[in-house]
Amino acid sequence: MIHTAPVVLPIVTEPIADGAVLVDDGVIAEVGPAAELTARHPGTPVRAWRGTLLPGLVNAHTHLQYTDFEDLAAEPVTSFVSWIKKMGPRRQRFTDQMWADSAKRGADLLLGSGTTACADIVTDACVLAPVAESGLTGVSYLEVVLADDKQWAAASRAQLLDVLDRPSGRVLGISPHALYTVGTAVFRELVDLAHARDLRLHPHLSESADEVVFVRDGTGPLAALAQLFGRAYELVGMGSTLSPAAQLAAIGGLGPSTHVAHGVHCDAADRALFRAHGVHVALCVRSNAVLGVGAPPVADYLAESVPVAIGTDSLASSPSLDLLDEARAVRELASRQGYRHPDLDQRVVEAATSGGALAMGGTDFGVL
Repeated sequence: MIHTAPVVLPIVTEPIADGAVLVDDGVIAEVGPAAELTARHPGTPVRAWRGTLLPGLVNAHTHLQYTDFEDLAAEPVTSFVSWIKKMGPRRQRFTDQMWADSAKRGADLLLGSGTTACADIVTDACVLAPVAESGLTGVSYLEVVLADDKQWAAASRAQLLDVLDRPSGRVLGISPHALYTVGTAVFRELVDLAHARDLRLHPHLSESADEVVFVRDGTGPLAALAQLFGRAYELVGMGSTLSPAAQLAAIGGLGPSTHVAHGVHCDAADRALFRAHGVHVALCVRSNAVLGVGAPPVADYLAESVPVAIGTDSLASSPSLDLLDEARAVRELASRQGYRHPDLDQRVVEAATSGGALAMGGTDFGVL
């Protein structure tokens, strides 16, 4: 089948006016001007589309298993910690089948809005199968959360290794949730494990101002939350004196196989670390707004050539899983923050396609 459109946007090359894409047995075989492709392949069926043909969108940060938590995003959020506290009791009511059904609905929402690849954070391994069966590509990142030395040794390490060693139908990575929910020694071990197994890393980083205070000083609401959950993290009461980005670099967690989610509270020094280590930032501006944690410095990321991607986060903190909705929000925020370069639209489209793919180490999706 030859698919034609007034504009074909391969991402890796310039836009093609009156372009075409030849698909042979489910594989993109050729991209170019429609007149040339139809002349070279006479008799091949042609389907004419209106508008623009571009690659499937790439959601660089989501939690598909929380699709059925969408009512939480509609409730008033008094603080980031208050929202976290709502998640725990809600999680306890879900069975494996409920998680699987929720993830399947999320995958359907992605595909229905043009997303064909995602970086999916997986807290419960039962969601791997429905996501694999959906046909979505990308990486499923196995999350380690609420793990201090004791919890890691007692259960979390064995649980993670068990899932890593079983066939899942998905490319797997590791997501140490955050510096405020994973002990420093455990985080280092997860980084080493990922490197030893050639797996990608995807932590949450600098999402809230509370996180900055916790990592730097070891105090604040997130320190109190650790104590509430009975976790003995090394940073509690001590701090590192560093920003979250600098702390992640200090424990070896920044590198070309890492992409971080959010990056809201990142100054020029933090952004320089991302550039130096080849780290992509998955921007989730609508989730940040819902949770009241602030706005990421999108204009600075773009102006300073920090690699960026776009993610929706989950429906527990976002109004939709539609990546075009998120891309519009990213564009509007960059414009409000003063980004005036004429490449804004191009940069946002690249972030929503090839940017997300590169964040996951992929070169065979996010492009035509």
